[in-house]
Amino acid sequence: MRPRTATGADAQAAPGALGGGRSGAIRAGAGGRIDWPATLFKGRPRNRQDLLQRPRSARPTELWLVIVDASASTRRHGALSKAKGLLAEVFEQARRQRARLAVLHATGRKAQWMWQGQQATQALQQWLTELGAGGGTPLLDALRHAAAWQARRQRLHPAESQRLLIITDGRLRDWPALAPSGCPALLVDIESAPIRLGRARQLADELGAHYRHIDTLPVVHGSPEHAGVEAP
Repeated sequence: MRPRTATGADAQAAPGALGGGRSGAIRAGAGGRIDWPATLFKGRPRNRQDLLQRPRSARPTELWLVIVDASASTRRHGALSKAKGLLAEVFEQARRQRARLAVLHATGRKAQWMWQGQQATQALQQWLTELGAGGGTPLLDALRHAAAWQARRQRLHPAESQRLLIITDGRLRDWPALAPSGCPALLVDIESAPIRLGRARQLADELGAHYRHIDTLPVVHGSPEHAGVEAP
């Protein structure tokens, strides 16, 4: 079963400046549900005190836009498998927090919307289970679609807080200058080859996004609530 895509005015991209929003209340804590998006946007966690959890009473209106690079290069060295583990936790976190999700699938010749501004359901997890890698890397196309769609949605929902998550191995030959993201952004590098090109970090710098390599994230190494987080 494939996730349905949204229709109507909110599903169409339009040009404009990206707008950020206010994020919900967060607090540090060692117990309860960990707010992984808020934790990672704050910076790399080095100990358990850096892990953030969201009070149950806090229910801000949030949109998490996720761009998933599933090009052929992500098949190598388990890169896509690691990404799917991270995505499964992000989708579950969004479901628990009632955040809305938008998911762009970057593979083949052009990016495709798999989810647009809806709450996470089992259909999205099913899509993730069936996700495979192949084809080219239309990541730049995905970034353009994402920026235009975010701008339109921010005009329609000005009180909504937006966050951008990009998962890619950065294996692009070249690209034109990129405009910085207008909302908090995190780029997770899934490049796992023995010899790494390191282009994902350059992409993150141009987008003004926080950069993390997936191997440094405890979320992909077992249960995130019980993962040990230590300085390297």
